Amino acid sequence: MKKKEILINYEQQERRVAILEDGKLENYFVERARERTTVGNIYKGRVETIVPSVGAAFVNIGWEKNGFLYLNDTASLAMEEEVEVGNGGGRKAEAPVLKEGQELMVQVTKEPFGTKGPRLTTHISLPGRYLVLMPFEKHFGISKRIDDEAERRRLRSILEELKVPGGMGLIIRTVAWGATGKELHRDLALLLRLWDSIEKASKKRNAPFLIYEDYDLVLRMLRDYFNEEIGTIWIDSKEEFKRVLRFVKSYMGRLANTVLFYREKTPLFEKKGIEKDIERIYSNKVFLKSGAYVVIEPTEGLTVIDVNSGKFRRKNISQEEMAFAVNCESAREIARQLKLRDVGGIVVIDFIDMMEEKHRREMVNCFKSALSSDRAKTDILGLSKLGLVQMTRERTHRTLESISYQECPYCHGKGKVKSAFSIAVSVMRDLKNHLANAKIRKVMLEVHPDVAASLNNENFQALRNIGRRFGARIEVKANDTFHIEKVVMS
Repeated sequence: MKKKEILINYEQQERRVAILEDGKLENYFVERARERTTVGNIYKGRVETIVPSVGAAFVNIGWEKNGFLYLNDTASLAMEEEVEVGNGGGRKAEAPVLKEGQELMVQVTKEPFGTKGPRLTTHISLPGRYLVLMPFEKHFGISKRIDDEAERRRLRSILEELKVPGGMGLIIRTVAWGATGKELHRDLALLLRLWDSIEKASKKRNAPFLIYEDYDLVLRMLRDYFNEEIGTIWIDSKEEFKRVLRFVKSYMGRLANTVLFYREKTPLFEKKGIEKDIERIYSNKVFLKSGAYVVIEPTEGLTVIDVNSGKFRRKNISQEEMAFAVNCESAREIARQLKLRDVGGIVVIDFIDMMEEKHRREMVNCFKSALSSDRAKTDILGLSKLGLVQMTRERTHRTLESISYQECPYCHGKGKVKSAFSIAVSVMRDLKNHLANAKIRKVMLEVHPDVAASLNNENFQALRNIGRRFGARIEVKANDTFHIEKVVMS
């Protein structure tokens, strides 16, 4: 089995976590101190508005934007009411009718996106190291990713021994593979104490307010990703190293010797050779070993990915075989890029056309296999006759790009600016309008140097004719601090 590494880079205002497999970057996460994720946080909220037409309520949790709560996502409220139904008792299945002004406990499941507020649920879940406690749902299960039947039987027997309060449920997480009964009992005890403190805190104040804040990035990664496959955890901050070591000793002491403090002068990510890989995450083009490449273009509603053969060259191979080889290589890289960039929502992939049904089927299976290690839920609709794969990937957090980049203040997301010639023509049009409405003898045009060059050269005669027509003296001044589209007329 290949050993993985977790690299933790600590800065006062930013934490970065990279997960490497066989030296290759497989996962990358960033969190800023002022922009911590809110997914998993629990709030006491107040229902502000109910919109039956969309089957949702808007809940004030103390943010600028109200949270969005589906009305059918409030079953836990019925459980709190403990309404009995027929057939031997049980909990009421239907969600109760919410009322405006009602206070309730909610958990954030998706961060705000665009103009939308956070997605909320009343189905509270508290993830521990090995277990997920569901205080309002009497449901028990084992992660589907644990596919060894003998291990499932072992964990199921431990699950039956756990003393869970009535009305609560448990899920055994993937990282529990190989965990002892003692470790699971201890994890449950910690979760029950946490839930008790949350319940008590929720009764102390009126809504809206934050009841419980989930772990920060570093501790979440250790809780969710740290297992026997991890060979080493490198941390480049002494204080962060001590904090992580305390956490690991508390929850998974047998793995504490894998936590190491990085002492060298060369930055950790630079030493491991992944800084360039991280920079490539933000590029819209990803080149493959074969010379082919994929183009990834996020839009407001979906992400579009295009597969290109590029410089792919292989002798004695047909067009069909070339398309199949490029598509399979691209499928594996696209699955990796979706994880690295944390792309969510609708994704449309334009693969190279293949004629043989066998190749089309094998390529889709290759893509599904590559996505199998992705923790986010994915749904692939198959390959259309046009060679398009439509899929969805669970969106819970902001994309990596949205955390590190902002919309260009010059092009406002268009990705392009006007040419110097276009701006020069537009300037002359505005100049004529200005001179026609203002009886002045002199005009100064202050513009970007490229625009000034266009006005003084290829548009010189046209500019001169405007001056003669209106009897005005026109001067052009270049300002190299100006954005190319900025024009000052005085």
